[in-house]
Amino acid sequence: MDRRDVTQIEDTETEKTTPRPDTAKYRQILNGAREVFLSHGYDGASMDQIARTAGVSKGTLYVYFPGKEALFRELILKDRLKQAEALLDCAAGEGNLRDTLTKIGRVFIEQMFNPERLSTIRMVIGATEKFPEFGNLLYEAGPKKGMETFGRFLKKYVAKGELTCPDTELAAAQFMDLCSSRIGKRAMFQPGHLPAPEDVDANVASAVHMFLAAYGTGK
Repeated sequence: MDRRDVTQIEDTETEKTTPRPDTAKYRQILNGAREVFLSHGYDGASMDQIARTAGVSKGTLYVYFPGKEALFRELILKDRLKQAEALLDCAAGEGNLRDTLTKIGRVFIEQMFNPERLSTIRMVIGATEKFPEFGNLLYEAGPKKGMETFGRFLKKYVAKGELTCPDTELAAAQFMDLCSSRIGKRAMFQPGHLPAPEDVDANVASAVHMFLAAYGTGK
Protein backbone atom coordinates (compact mmCIF):
# COMPACT_ATOMS: atom_id res chain seq x y z
CA MET A 1 0.00 0.00 0.00
CA ASP A 2 1.50 3.34 -0.99
CA ARG A 3 1.53 6.49 1.12
CA ARG A 4 -1.39 7.99 -0.78
CA ASP A 5 -3.62 5.06 0.19
CA VAL A 6 -2.50 5.27 3.81
CA THR A 7 -3.24 8.99 3.89
CA GLN A 8 -6.65 8.38 2.37
CA ILE A 9 -7.52 5.80 5.03
CA GLU A 10 -6.25 7.99 7.85
CA ASP A 11 -8.20 10.97 6.54
CA THR A 12 -11.36 8.92 6.13
CA GLU A 13 -11.17 7.50 9.64
CA THR A 14 -11.15 11.00 11.11
CA GLU A 15 -14.55 11.76 9.60
CA LYS A 16 -17.93 10.71 10.93
CA THR A 17 -19.57 7.92 8.99
CA THR A 18 -22.68 10.10 8.72
CA PRO A 19 -21.85 13.62 7.52
CA ARG A 20 -23.28 16.52 9.45
CA PRO A 21 -24.64 19.42 7.40
CA ASP A 22 -22.94 22.78 7.78
CA THR A 23 -19.68 21.50 9.20
CA ALA A 24 -16.51 23.13 7.91
CA LYS A 25 -15.62 19.98 5.94
CA TYR A 26 -19.09 19.77 4.43
CA ARG A 27 -18.92 23.38 3.23
CA GLN A 28 -15.38 22.83 1.97
CA ILE A 29 -16.56 19.94 -0.19
CA LEU A 30 -19.58 21.81 -1.53
CA ASN A 31 -17.47 24.85 -2.41
CA GLY A 32 -14.99 22.69 -4.27
CA ALA A 33 -17.77 20.83 -6.06
CA ARG A 34 -19.44 24.07 -7.14
CA GLU A 35 -16.16 25.29 -8.63
CA VAL A 36 -15.63 22.07 -10.58
CA PHE A 37 -19.20 21.82 -11.85
CA LEU A 38 -19.07 25.44 -13.01
CA SER A 39 -15.76 24.92 -14.80
CA HIS A 40 -16.44 21.52 -16.38
CA GLY A 41 -20.19 21.00 -16.31
CA TYR A 42 -21.86 17.98 -14.77
CA ASP A 43 -20.66 15.45 -17.35
CA GLY A 44 -17.12 16.82 -17.40
CA ALA A 45 -16.69 16.84 -13.63
CA SER A 46 -15.22 13.91 -11.74
CA MET A 47 -15.00 12.97 -8.10
CA ASP A 48 -11.19 13.06 -8.40
CA GLN A 49 -11.33 16.69 -9.56
CA ILE A 50 -13.78 17.61 -6.83
CA ALA A 51 -11.62 16.04 -4.13
CA ARG A 52 -8.51 17.89 -5.35
CA THR A 53 -10.29 21.22 -5.65
CA ALA A 54 -11.95 20.85 -2.26
CA GLY A 55 -8.63 19.90 -0.65
CA VAL A 56 -9.83 16.57 0.75
CA SER A 57 -8.96 12.96 0.03
CA LYS A 58 -11.17 10.98 -2.27
CA GLY A 59 -11.95 8.70 0.67
CA THR A 60 -13.24 11.63 2.69
CA LEU A 61 -15.34 12.78 -0.25
CA TYR A 62 -17.04 9.39 -0.48
CA VAL A 63 -17.73 9.38 3.24
CA TYR A 64 -19.87 12.46 2.69
CA PHE A 65 -21.29 11.68 -0.74
CA PRO A 66 -21.66 8.30 -2.49
CA GLY A 67 -21.26 9.80 -5.95
CA LYS A 68 -21.31 12.79 -8.24
CA GLU A 69 -25.08 12.84 -8.65
CA ALA A 70 -25.67 12.92 -4.89
CA LEU A 71 -23.19 15.78 -4.55
CA PHE A 72 -24.78 17.78 -7.35
CA ARG A 73 -28.22 17.23 -5.85
CA GLU A 74 -26.99 18.44 -2.47
CA LEU A 75 -25.72 21.66 -4.03
CA ILE A 76 -29.13 22.31 -5.56
CA LEU A 77 -31.02 21.50 -2.38
CA LYS A 78 -28.75 23.82 -0.42
CA ASP A 79 -29.01 26.67 -2.91
CA ARG A 80 -32.64 26.45 -3.96
CA LEU A 81 -34.03 28.43 -1.02
CA LYS A 82 -31.68 31.28 -1.95
CA GLN A 83 -33.52 31.83 -5.21
CA ALA A 84 -34.66 35.40 -5.70
CA GLU A 85 -38.30 34.41 -6.09
CA ALA A 86 -38.18 32.27 -2.95
CA LEU A 87 -36.90 35.29 -1.02
CA LEU A 88 -39.55 37.61 -2.40
CA ASP A 89 -40.92 39.43 0.61
CA CYS A 90 -44.24 41.16 0.07
CA ALA A 91 -45.14 41.36 3.75
CA ALA A 92 -44.04 44.98 4.03
CA GLY A 93 -46.05 46.04 1.00
CA GLU A 94 -49.10 47.65 2.53
CA GLY A 95 -48.79 51.25 1.32
CA ASN A 96 -49.09 53.13 -1.93
CA LEU A 97 -49.26 50.55 -4.74
CA ARG A 98 -46.76 52.23 -7.06
CA ASP A 99 -44.21 52.73 -4.30
CA THR A 100 -44.72 49.21 -3.02
CA LEU A 101 -44.22 47.66 -6.46
CA THR A 102 -41.08 49.74 -6.91
CA LYS A 103 -39.67 48.52 -3.61
CA ILE A 104 -40.51 44.88 -4.36
CA GLY A 105 -39.02 45.16 -7.85
CA ARG A 106 -35.74 46.58 -6.58
CA VAL A 107 -35.35 43.96 -3.86
CA PHE A 108 -36.17 41.20 -6.35
CA ILE A 109 -33.51 42.42 -8.79
CA GLU A 110 -30.90 42.71 -6.04
CA GLN A 111 -31.57 39.13 -5.03
CA MET A 112 -31.78 37.90 -8.59
CA PHE A 113 -28.32 39.13 -9.49
CA ASN A 114 -26.57 37.46 -6.60
CA PRO A 115 -23.52 35.85 -8.30
CA GLU A 116 -23.95 32.57 -6.39
CA ARG A 117 -27.57 32.32 -7.47
CA LEU A 118 -26.67 32.90 -11.11
CA SER A 119 -23.94 30.27 -10.87
CA THR A 120 -26.39 27.73 -9.50
CA ILE A 121 -28.83 28.36 -12.34
CA ARG A 122 -26.07 27.95 -14.93
CA MET A 123 -25.03 24.65 -13.36
CA VAL A 124 -28.56 23.32 -13.36
CA ILE A 125 -29.30 24.38 -16.94
CA GLY A 126 -26.23 22.45 -18.05
CA ALA A 127 -27.44 19.25 -16.39
CA THR A 128 -31.20 19.49 -16.91
CA GLU A 129 -31.29 17.50 -20.17
CA LYS A 130 -29.83 14.50 -18.36
CA PHE A 131 -31.44 15.11 -14.97
CA PRO A 132 -34.71 17.04 -15.41
CA GLU A 133 -35.47 16.63 -11.71
CA PHE A 134 -32.67 19.10 -10.95
CA GLY A 135 -34.46 21.78 -12.94
CA ASN A 136 -37.74 20.91 -11.23
CA LEU A 137 -36.16 21.44 -7.81
CA LEU A 138 -35.12 24.99 -8.65
CA TYR A 139 -38.32 25.83 -10.50
CA GLU A 140 -40.53 24.74 -7.62
CA ALA A 141 -38.48 26.68 -5.06
CA GLY A 142 -37.90 29.74 -7.25
CA PRO A 143 -40.23 30.93 -10.05
CA LYS A 144 -43.23 28.86 -8.92
CA LYS A 145 -42.99 29.95 -5.30
CA GLY A 146 -42.43 33.55 -6.36
CA MET A 147 -45.56 33.56 -8.56
CA GLU A 148 -47.64 32.13 -5.74
CA THR A 149 -46.32 34.52 -3.09
CA PHE A 150 -46.58 37.64 -5.23
CA GLY A 151 -49.90 36.51 -6.67
CA ARG A 152 -51.41 36.35 -3.17
CA PHE A 153 -50.07 39.83 -2.50
CA LEU A 154 -51.65 41.23 -5.68
CA LYS A 155 -55.02 39.77 -4.74
CA LYS A 156 -55.20 42.26 -1.86
CA TYR A 157 -55.08 45.15 -4.31
CA VAL A 158 -57.57 43.45 -6.60
CA ALA A 159 -59.93 43.25 -3.62
CA LYS A 160 -59.34 46.96 -2.95
CA GLY A 161 -60.24 47.78 -6.53
CA GLU A 162 -56.76 49.11 -7.38
CA LEU A 163 -55.90 46.29 -9.79
CA THR A 164 -57.89 44.33 -12.36
CA CYS A 165 -55.98 41.15 -13.10
CA PRO A 166 -58.08 37.97 -13.19
CA ASP A 167 -54.98 35.74 -12.97
CA THR A 168 -52.78 37.24 -10.29
CA GLU A 169 -50.08 34.56 -10.58
CA LEU A 170 -49.70 35.33 -14.28
CA ALA A 171 -49.55 39.05 -13.48
CA ALA A 172 -46.92 38.35 -10.84
CA ALA A 173 -44.76 36.45 -13.34
CA GLN A 174 -45.16 39.23 -15.89
CA PHE A 175 -44.03 41.86 -13.38
CA MET A 176 -40.91 39.89 -12.44
CA ASP A 177 -40.11 39.34 -16.10
CA LEU A 178 -40.53 43.05 -16.80
CA CYS A 179 -38.15 43.92 -13.95
CA SER A 180 -35.44 41.64 -15.36
CA SER A 181 -35.94 42.51 -19.04
CA ARG A 182 -32.65 42.91 -20.93
CA ILE A 183 -30.45 43.09 -17.84
CA GLY A 184 -31.39 39.56 -16.75
CA LYS A 185 -30.27 37.80 -19.90
CA ARG A 186 -27.02 39.73 -20.03
CA ALA A 187 -26.15 38.79 -16.45
CA MET A 188 -27.02 35.15 -17.12
CA PHE A 189 -25.01 34.75 -20.31
CA GLN A 190 -22.16 37.15 -19.55
CA PRO A 191 -20.78 36.33 -16.10
CA GLY A 192 -19.44 39.39 -14.34
CA HIS A 193 -21.68 41.84 -16.20
CA LEU A 194 -24.02 42.85 -13.40
CA PRO A 195 -26.36 45.81 -14.00
CA ALA A 196 -25.46 49.24 -12.72
CA PRO A 197 -27.76 50.74 -10.06
CA GLU A 198 -29.12 53.28 -12.52
CA ASP A 199 -30.04 50.49 -14.95
CA VAL A 200 -31.86 48.63 -12.18
CA ASP A 201 -33.79 51.77 -11.25
CA ALA A 202 -34.73 52.41 -14.88
CA ASN A 203 -35.86 48.81 -15.39
CA VAL A 204 -37.99 48.72 -12.28
CA ALA A 205 -39.56 52.12 -13.00
CA SER A 206 -40.47 50.98 -16.49
CA ALA A 207 -41.82 47.66 -15.17
CA VAL A 208 -44.04 49.43 -12.64
CA HIS A 209 -45.31 51.87 -15.28
CA MET A 210 -46.18 49.10 -17.74
CA PHE A 211 -47.73 46.89 -15.07
CA LEU A 212 -50.02 49.63 -13.79
CA ALA A 213 -50.89 50.68 -17.34
CA ALA A 214 -52.08 47.15 -18.00
CA TYR A 215 -53.73 46.28 -14.68
CA GLY A 216 -54.10 49.46 -12.63
CA THR A 217 -57.44 51.17 -12.15
CA GLY A 218 -56.02 54.53 -11.12
CA LYS A 219 -57.70 54.44 -7.74
